[in-house]
Amino acid sequence: MFTGMLFQSLDTKGRVVLPQKFRDELGESFFVTSGFNKDYRCIQILSCEQFDRLRTQIRELPADKALQLQYVLISPATEVSPNSQGRVQIPQALRDFAGLSKELVVLGMDTRVEVWDKETYDKFMNKQMQESFADALELLRL
Repeated sequence: MFTGMLFQSLDTKGRVVLPQKFRDELGESFFVTSGFNKDYRCIQILSCEQFDRLRTQIRELPADKALQLQYVLISPATEVSPNSQGRVQIPQALRDFAGLSKELVVLGMDTRVEVWDKETYDKFMNKQMQESFADALELLRL
């Protein structure tokens, strides 16, 4: 399970350092692809096992829905491995998709890791706190 949040920088070669605990859980190689959020874009990092599970779930959907998700999640996916310093190369197309600049937020999100541009993440969280947070807490009866 991935938990935690940290602030990182994207280096000039398009690499980001992932925390050791995330790398340990992800394994020697893993997949980087588009994030799920359509209004506030990020990228997500999935273990090979989790990515295979996602691919299987997509294939079981009706053909038109499966095709939409394959274009957004499967086709841009790239298998990567961290270097000896724990840096992971984020492909240029995914950096462009998510609008990643120098300042990043790396989030543990249960079964995946998300990487956000800090400015985009801040806007997203402000919206979440204003619109959705209270409703979600109420469902949990907190």
